[in-house]
Amino acid sequence: MTSKPSDGQPSGGHPSAGLSYADAGVDIDRGNALVTAIKGAAKATARPGADATLGGFGALIDLKAAGFNDPLLVATTDGVGTKLAIALETGHHDTVGIDLVAMCVNDLIVQGAEPLFFLDYYACGKLDVAVAAEVVKGIATGCRDAGCALVGGETAEMPGFYRGGEHDIAGFAVGAVERAGLLPRVDIGPGDRLLGIASSGVHSNGFSLVRKIVAERTAGLSAPAPFAPGQSLGEALLVPTRIYVRAARAALKTGGLKGLAHITGGGLTENLPRVLPDGTAAVIDLARFTAPPVFGWLRQTGGIAEAEMLRTFNCGLGLIAIVDAAQADKVRAAFEREGETVFDIGALESASGAAHVRYRGALTF
Repeated sequence: MTSKPSDGQPSGGHPSAGLSYADAGVDIDRGNALVTAIKGAAKATARPGADATLGGFGALIDLKAAGFNDPLLVATTDGVGTKLAIALETGHHDTVGIDLVAMCVNDLIVQGAEPLFFLDYYACGKLDVAVAAEVVKGIATGCRDAGCALVGGETAEMPGFYRGGEHDIAGFAVGAVERAGLLPRVDIGPGDRLLGIASSGVHSNGFSLVRKIVAERTAGLSAPAPFAPGQSLGEALLVPTRIYVRAARAALKTGGLKGLAHITGGGLTENLPRVLPDGTAAVIDLARFTAPPVFGWLRQTGGIAEAEMLRTFNCGLGLIAIVDAAQADKVRAAFEREGETVFDIGALESASGAAHVRYRGALTF
């Protein structure tokens, strides 16, 4: 609302021009510029059932066109946590969007659901179109990898709430699964094999501890990474979360996959029991896989106990598959054909009480 001048003087002593939204720190033109900058990236994620057109108040999804007959919808939401602080400090914004998609769609596929569409939420103090476009283009990259459409999102410019160049991101994914294909299967039980699918690194969990180690026991994010020659520490820690959708969908077609666990916050110790029935123990032989060097560096530099490593980080296994023992080789081959590195890490055994994990051997790096 503008003030009406009287005798050449603004009413109530306010400037005659009045205030605008931009004066309050929110620039609609910058928001429009961002939409223009990312339309091409979003359009490239279109898939059957979702045309990935930006600009509407909502997005329409046609499940029949997507190929489903008796679907259940599965929805997930997540962020990238304090890994985002490393992106902000280093100025590298092109990979956290991939992380954002991965954290959501990996949670869909472990329930057997095919990701259909994704929406993002980007909040900042002052919109920097170039930075926001980098983030959203990373989101589009992740969506293409997962086979889902980026159908929209929200950009919130919130001056006074976020400082300077700060921003935060969140993601929302929806998928569908035919009712008969829902995971975990009810026939999971003793004798089933455990296959560990390699991670790309720390992924997007445990970064509050990672950042504490960096702040207290290193020369900083710009220093060379001891575990990744040719990269700074910040660059090495920003390696994006691996997206397992295509490989897991291929493995599902074998018929031998009974359950999947996405290894996020809580590590192996807390996440694997979430898909197991009571009365079972997942017995994992730690000597059967080698954790990437970043985990050895974290353990040594932070003086972290092995049990704490296993309940904080993925320790090199971003996904664990529970498979029928007779079909374990077939499931493993399906993952490997999609470019995944697979380890046979153990089996399920009978146990009393709630589902839990037991470890044999020790982590190697």
